[in-house]
This record gives sequence, structure tokens and C-alpha cells, in this order.
Amino acid sequence: MMSANETLSLLACQISIPPMKTAAERDAHLEESVAKVRAKLATEPAVDLVVLPELSSIDYSRETFSCLNDLAETLEGASFQAWRKVAQEFGVHVSYGFPRADRNGPFISVGVVGPNGTLKGYYDKLHLAQYGASMEKEYFNRGNHLFAFEVNGFRLAPIICYDIRIPELSRTLVIDQNVDVLLHCGAYYRDESFHTWHAFAVARALENQVFFLSLNRAGKTYGNSLFCLPWQDENTLPLSFAETEEDFRVITINKATLKKARSDYTFLKDRLEHYRIDLMKA
Repeated sequence: MMSANETLSLLACQISIPPMKTAAERDAHLEESVAKVRAKLATEPAVDLVVLPELSSIDYSRETFSCLNDLAETLEGASFQAWRKVAQEFGVHVSYGFPRADRNGPFISVGVVGPNGTLKGYYDKLHLAQYGASMEKEYFNRGNHLFAFEVNGFRLAPIICYDIRIPELSRTLVIDQNVDVLLHCGAYYRDESFHTWHAFAVARALENQVFFLSLNRAGKTYGNSLFCLPWQDENTLPLSFAETEEDFRVITINKATLKKARSDYTFLKDRLEHYRIDLMKA
């Protein structure tokens, strides 16, 4: 029988997020989101970690971003206060997205609160998207640090939306930070880049041999979240979420799957120390 620290259960929440311009509207949305997650957790007592999408506290739009003076929060702001109660009530970790305010901000951020209600840490998006439906460089600053945390013996790290398209970030987290699970939260709008998103998710999972949750928000122009295993083929496919509707999935992962993938396919072990042009001189 597998020991407790060899399995991890995630509640991945593809939630809807309404338009908003005020802190009161944000807080009403937070209250509604918390109620939905509470209802799911009440029927799923084995969940260890709740995961929410990018900027899960606010809408992703120019109209909303123009109100960041009112909507952006400190680390101990409305989002933290809402999700810490859930964490304490159900004894879970919660990873949530919010616009973080400080003197160098605002930032697109992920916070993680532990079962005791304390902040485990936070990550500010390193790569800001400025194409298609994205306009982040006009409103946000980029982050300057990595963040990883542990649950049930698994090491996890958040990355955010456009970060997926910069392969060095995922590779660094796996190789240098020993990450087992990448929590990729996004606000993937159905613009010209939407079709390519899943290919990147599968590639990041396979090339780094990690569990890869790529979680979008719900809505007619969003949806289609994806969960990828460390090895996938025609018989082992990614887990697909609803096309546009809200979708809450409990996903249980185990260390045995990770170890088998890395044993059967030695991609990481077979990397060379460097890939300079002088390799060709032999």
C-alpha cells in the first residue's frame, strides 16, 4: 500500500470570473468562489491542495486593469483572507491568483496559503504577455524571484500563463529546484495563440518529466484546462476539462508514476553538461 507522502490530491478549479471595476465587486466574486470550493471540498475530504487560475480574484480585461488602484491587494489582502479560511476549515493548501500591490507593483501573482492559515509564499509572474488579447506590460511589472513549496512530500512550483512559452523557467524549476509538479495557472483567451497552448503544456510535461497542471478560467472565450502526466502517449492521454463551462476536477497523483517515467525514459539523465559549438570538433 502506498504511504501518504507518496500521493497528492489536487482540486483544480476552472472557475468563471465576472467583469468588475471595484473592490466591492471583487470581494463579492471572492465570496462566491469560496462558496463553490467549499461545496466541492465538503464532498471530497481527501483533497490536499486547491488550485485556482491566474488572477482568479479579478477579471482579465483592460476595463478591470484600469481600476487596479482599487483592485490590487497586499499579500494579506482580501484574497488571502478569503482563502485562508478555506485552508483552515478543510486542512488544505490553497494556491490562488491575485493582483499584488506594493511600491514596485502591481504584479500578477500567485499566493499559497497553508492549512494553518499562514502564507507559504508567493510568486510574481516573470514573463508578461503583450500580444493577442494580452496587454500586461501596460499595467503590471514583472517579478524577480522563483517560489516552490511542499505538500505531502511533493515539491510544487507555480508558473503563470505566458511563462509556459519560456522553456528555461520550467527546466530550471525541475533541475535546480527539484520540482515534481508545475502548477501553471492561466487566463488563456481564445485568440490566435490559444490553439498552440496545449502543445506547450504537453511539451513542458514530457521534456521535464513532471506533472503539469495547466489551469484556465471558465467562460465562452476561455476554458479547456489540461492536466499532463510525466509520460504520455496514444494510450495515456492528458486529462481535458470542460470546453467553456466551470469544471472542478479532483486529480490524484503519485510518486510511482513520476519515478517510472524517469526510469523508463532517461531524458533528464542524458542531458550533457553543456551544448556549445565546440561539441562538434571531435
